[in-house]
Amino acid sequence: MLVVSNTSPISYLVVIEQIELLPRLFGGILIPETVRDELASLKAPLVVQQWIASPSTWLTIQSTSTQPDSDLLKLDAGECAAILLAESLKADLILLDDLAARRLAASRGLDLTGVLGILDRAASENLIDFAVAIERLQQTNFRTSTAIVQDLMQKYAKKTNF
Repeated sequence: MLVVSNTSPISYLVVIEQIELLPRLFGGILIPETVRDELASLKAPLVVQQWIASPSTWLTIQSTSTQPDSDLLKLDAGECAAILLAESLKADLILLDDLAARRLAASRGLDLTGVLGILDRAASENLIDFAVAIERLQQTNFRTSTAIVQDLMQKYAKKTNF
């Protein structure tokens, strides 16, 4: 499976100590150089900077030479580069969290998921305790709809009640 990621899914998974879910769920992950630079930025959490300084073997950093169109220029540089890379490689999946980026990627025909989708998939495969992962995610600056989180929490609460 060919999967391209933006900065935030990797960053949040590193912070909540669930980054190894990516190779377990998808095999290798590709990121554009711009995403690598954002992960290494002084603005990124120190643990993320340390992680990208010695990236895992399952992570491939790739350059993109395609020029963005006006719609993509409305996004941040990492999201723009990730969408361009996913399109150029005809990726099976792109990992994005930002709502505007998700909408644009979907409108361009890209299949996508974000941190919650990754955690949902991992929990459905019994790779993680969903409630623990969500609790850790909620201790970060990650923002999403409370209703989505509640629906997912109920889904996994039902699984544990059998």
